[in-house]
Amino acid sequence: MTVPGFPATRKPVIGMIHLPPLPGSPASRLSLEEIRDWVLGDAEALATGGVNGFIVENYGDAPFYPRRVPPHTVAFMTVLAREVKAKFGLPLGVNVLRNDALAALAVATAAGAEFIRVNVYTGARLADQGILEGEAHEVLRSRKLLGSEVRIFADVAVKHSAPLAARPLRDEVEDTILRGRADAIIVSGAATGKETCLDDLREAKAAARSTPVLVGSGVHAGSAAEVLRLADGLIVGTAFKIDGVTTNAVDRSRVREFMAQVSS
Repeated sequence: MTVPGFPATRKPVIGMIHLPPLPGSPASRLSLEEIRDWVLGDAEALATGGVNGFIVENYGDAPFYPRRVPPHTVAFMTVLAREVKAKFGLPLGVNVLRNDALAALAVATAAGAEFIRVNVYTGARLADQGILEGEAHEVLRSRKLLGSEVRIFADVAVKHSAPLAARPLRDEVEDTILRGRADAIIVSGAATGKETCLDDLREAKAAARSTPVLVGSGVHAGSAAEVLRLADGLIVGTAFKIDGVTTNAVDRSRVREFMAQVSS
């Protein structure tokens, strides 16, 4: 099954580029030029290690806005995403935390990215930011207005959140695809770096039918082959970092080891 944005790659591995705290965020300490150097260094380590694409995400900006991020966040992310795309040319995704899908769509369209990741695309979830509500109705209309071809990769039962009411995962997947018109589904574990339950992956795959399902957290070199027997692609962040710490820089030796396991 082909993943949108990756026409030449079967079961792509997408490396996370976790942006350091951007100017204006509480933990910010680097200049934009220093952040640029960090981001391009991570992108180069991922690309030379053999990943098939990237996602740029404002991971360092915690605590996150529940909905709209400020204009300067959009501006900084657009500049950085555009530089990554121009220098490496690999398929690129954008995720604006915690759930600003309209900002992500704007950044991705301006930067020439292929897709966005949306944590809560349909329905609602309870997170540390409060109640996050899906905005599929706005995102699709904005995409139409912009004439954009950016695809939407939507999480279901996203990490760092809880349901407002019990509901089968199968129903969430079906609604996200049929009513939300998502282009791909992402299934993750309970938190960043936590393993994704294979039973959840199987259930999501059965419900998604012809729509690709990617695993969004917790895959490491030792589990990649097993997970890829079921999943249509992987999103990998923590496993690629120095000492396996999410906020550290990318360790190219870890990337090579991981991709060697995938290739074999």
